[in-house]
Amino acid sequence: MKILVTGGAGFIGSWVVDRLVEKGHEVVLIDNFSTGKKENLNKNANIYYLDICDHERLVEIFEKERPEIVFHLAAQVMLRKSIEDPLYDAKNNILGTISVLEACKKCNVRKIIYTSTGGARVGEPEYLPVGENHPLNPSSPYGISKHSAEHYVWTYNKLYGLDYLIFCFGNVYGPRDSAETKRLVPLFSDMMIKGQIPKIFGDGEQTRDFIYVLDLVDFIVESMDKSPNTKLFHLANGNQISINQMCNSLKEVSESNIEFEHVDAVPGEVRDIVLDISLARDELGWNPKTNIKEGLKETWDWFNNSKK
Repeated sequence: MKILVTGGAGFIGSWVVDRLVEKGHEVVLIDNFSTGKKENLNKNANIYYLDICDHERLVEIFEKERPEIVFHLAAQVMLRKSIEDPLYDAKNNILGTISVLEACKKCNVRKIIYTSTGGARVGEPEYLPVGENHPLNPSSPYGISKHSAEHYVWTYNKLYGLDYLIFCFGNVYGPRDSAETKRLVPLFSDMMIKGQIPKIFGDGEQTRDFIYVLDLVDFIVESMDKSPNTKLFHLANGNQISINQMCNSLKEVSESNIEFEHVDAVPGEVRDIVLDISLARDELGWNPKTNIKEGLKETWDWFNNSKK
């Protein structure tokens, strides 16, 4: 079938495109290359250089290509940038999503797969692990914008019958990620390769739920045609890992002796988060296979080779 992927040159989106092409689908890729990379492009996809907020041109592409399913991964994904520039964050994550939904409606797209955040949408959790029914009190513009867009996806289903799935990710890491996103694994890998000292915000005992990108991508591509009664799922490892543990594992796989520096914590970031993944496991068969050491080794090797 014909499938359109927004953000298809990005870290996660480019892997989605690759998997869809491998499975024989006709893939349309849209990206404005603000963070997406040309080296991530799949030559077998139809590629459009476009910002999803350019609604008129977006509709033209939808009308020309007539996709059956849309994977919507284009987004502003940097929590700290959302604090610095909440208008830019809201434009991309809320208005951009509405633009995509309107194009889906006008061109009779059958289904949209929307990717959201598992932690930032929750805010400081009341209990752990965090299930899909946990109260939502996002403490950053990024968490607010990604969650707000979920309501629009739900509303377009109720108003226009647009089928959907929403996947809320843990902290995704892996090959093709960019240090520009300021995420821990790509940023620290890049700095270590350059001989720079990475800085840990706070005491490093704050915890996250890390998930390897290829486990995630393989699963959401396999799940795109499933029709569970539940429509929103957490996808993560379900394991609580401290930033210090993650950094020590990165040192181990890189065989580095570098010492990390601690600096003040960042406002708006939650202290601890781990996601309850039992719903996705029970209803969709979610079963992440890559442990942290294996995933970090593959990620480090990719970063190291890409710098040569």
